[in-house]
Amino acid sequence: MTLYVYGIPNCGTCKKAIQWLEENNVTYQFINTKENPPQEKMIKEWVNTLGVKSMRNTSGMSYRALGKEKNSWTEADWIKAFAKDAMLLKRPLFVKNNQAVLVGFRANEAVKKEKLCT
Repeated sequence: MTLYVYGIPNCGTCKKAIQWLEENNVTYQFINTKENPPQEKMIKEWVNTLGVKSMRNTSGMSYRALGKEKNSWTEADWIKAFAKDAMLLKRPLFVKNNQAVLVGFRANEAVKKEKLCT
């Protein structure tokens, strides 16, 4: 079972997550979403599991550049936008057994251990 971590190398939250994984002896594979953006089909599966709102990187420049129309977007609109610009995805995003298990890295320690270590 491989844990995939989707993010970008210079993201502070991704660095913190990777450090945590290494300290907890969790084997993972890092996927740079700038170099290898996820496909729309995969993003749709993630959205079905985690919800579109939790996956939005609302602090990024790409999100702010979208304008007011983003407030009326459907789930399908967001999936297309995520596929077009991976910087709109919150980072890091963790996938285990081909299923998204966690996005971001603000969960408490017990949730991190449950989702990422087992």
